[in-house]
Amino acid sequence: MKFHASRRILVGAPLMGLATLTAVAAWGLGANSGVKNTHKSTASTKKAAGKLAFNDLTGKAYSAQDIAAHKASVFLFISGQCPISNVYTPRMNALAASYGAKGVQVFAVYSDRQESASDITRHAKEHGLTFPIVKDTTNRLADTLGAQMTPEAIVVDASGAVRYRGRIDDNAVATRVSAHDLNAALDAVLDGKPVAHPEMLAVGCAIRRNAAPVPTKPGVPTYARDIAPILRTKCEGCHRPGEVAPFSLQTYTQASAWAVDIKRYTSAGQMPPWKPTPGYGDFQETEVHTLSYSERSAIAKWADNGAPLGDVKQMPAPRKFVQGWQLGEPDLVIAPEKAYHLASDGEDVYRNFVVKSTFDEERFISAVEVRPGVAAVVHHVIAYIDGAKVNGGYASEKLEAATKDGQPGYTSFGGPGFIPTGMMGGWAPGNDPHFLPTGVGIRVPKGARIVVQVHYHKDGKPETDLTRLGIHFCKGTVQKAVAGGFAINFGFKIPPGDPHYKAEGTMSVSEDSHLFAVTPHMHLLGKEMKVWATLPDGSEKPLVWIKDWDFNWQASYYFKEPIALPAGTKVHLTAYYDNSPQNPRNPNKTNPRAVTWGEQTTDEMCIAFCSTTKDHEALNVQASAPPKQTVSVR
Repeated sequence: MKFHASRRILVGAPLMGLATLTAVAAWGLGANSGVKNTHKSTASTKKAAGKLAFNDLTGKAYSAQDIAAHKASVFLFISGQCPISNVYTPRMNALAASYGAKGVQVFAVYSDRQESASDITRHAKEHGLTFPIVKDTTNRLADTLGAQMTPEAIVVDASGAVRYRGRIDDNAVATRVSAHDLNAALDAVLDGKPVAHPEMLAVGCAIRRNAAPVPTKPGVPTYARDIAPILRTKCEGCHRPGEVAPFSLQTYTQASAWAVDIKRYTSAGQMPPWKPTPGYGDFQETEVHTLSYSERSAIAKWADNGAPLGDVKQMPAPRKFVQGWQLGEPDLVIAPEKAYHLASDGEDVYRNFVVKSTFDEERFISAVEVRPGVAAVVHHVIAYIDGAKVNGGYASEKLEAATKDGQPGYTSFGGPGFIPTGMMGGWAPGNDPHFLPTGVGIRVPKGARIVVQVHYHKDGKPETDLTRLGIHFCKGTVQKAVAGGFAINFGFKIPPGDPHYKAEGTMSVSEDSHLFAVTPHMHLLGKEMKVWATLPDGSEKPLVWIKDWDFNWQASYYFKEPIALPAGTKVHLTAYYDNSPQNPRNPNKTNPRAVTWGEQTTDEMCIAFCSTTKDHEALNVQASAPPKQTVSVR
């Protein structure tokens, strides 16, 4: 369960197939999406060895003689900016080690035009690539071998014949691989047998080949004048070095290389990620991450005309990002006592770190700011409040004590593993922290445990993360505490195979209140959720309508002005679910079953959290911050 009481956040990502990758967070690439490899073998590529002459980054030269001297040669086309390619690097290293002893040579080939030699060297070092690295500057290798994608494997035998091209295996999550296509092809070549499936679909990122400069044409948008201002304000928050997006969009070289993809995802409304249906709910302008029709049109026309640069004198100044704590030095810093070690590939991880608060009295929080240790692998962070003992102890501490993996905290999916008593705040890429209105605070009970949940997604190399939270306490008089309610349905049962199951929920407002944010929540089967309020006079207030639910992009949606909910108001939700095999996110595809409420990946939820204040409340609490300190996760 997830809810939010202080600022907008994005939460969650499905634990299935390619959808767990940074690509999903950044571009929506998945097992059934992305640019597919449509290349067909031709006479020019079937016998490629005679044309293969290249140097690796150390300067060592390779030619047809080197191909003939090995039973097989594997050309792995990869890119440091393709997240799907990145998660395969551990498997690439394992393959090179395993088959190198059998007379197979392996090359990593970087053909994307926007990656410099220094970029490639750094990436290869970070990912520990143990085999020769080639910068395919002129795309000669990609053209000769017919490579279209990253990652894509092409196997050439000793005679120079291309024996296999396509994917490495059938799942970017290593623990879910069922077909080892590249290994099978190599085994067949080494055994002198035909390759059973010589061409398999490669899913990933299209190779960014070299292109001649595009002249400026009348009426055609240019990067300098039209596109850079859009990318500066709407994209660079995530698409810059050190952030979660897998590639940067801060320069013309970078943006032009991704122009076709930028058009595709902005035209489809997938980027920037903003799920609410336009016109249904009136949200704060600073929260609305969307492009206007004219902005989308400009991007599309720019991409369709070859992505011209234009007059560099018209380029906007680079955007400056705040370094350090954006809200100033916090009153309290929550930091892990020791770092969390994340493996290079496999399933996403939801890790919960338990902190015993040092408050000697009830406190009120005005803002929470999160600073991820390694932003590239931190998808989101949520700080829950565990403020009530159950059977003599706190639920979060019991969960932590039961975990014996030698790492701090404990792991759960879809929530912290217990029903929290409140929320302190959260973070997701591209979102800025802010203070609650004066006189409003998040109540943290004396002695409460704070559970910091970090959702990690893996990037192809081991990472060590030390995420910190900066907490700002309310000062002066606190009149209202953030209250939470929810429209909910615990009793649904989604039949196996049902592509459009309907569930409904309702919340009754017992006293005059104001609603300032709403947070819809479902799991992987969710398709759509609509939330609205019916006032005592019969009128309806639209709150939020997500027509294309995506567990990757959940948020708390803040209204432009708090909405008055008089006593007697009903908040309704209608949700739809897809439990059919056609749902690519369905975790029950291989084991069809009816799905009910639960915390597990294979379970579901049906809830809309409502963040409110009570009109009659006048606490008159004189709040003050304790001495500045750092509290470590135990």
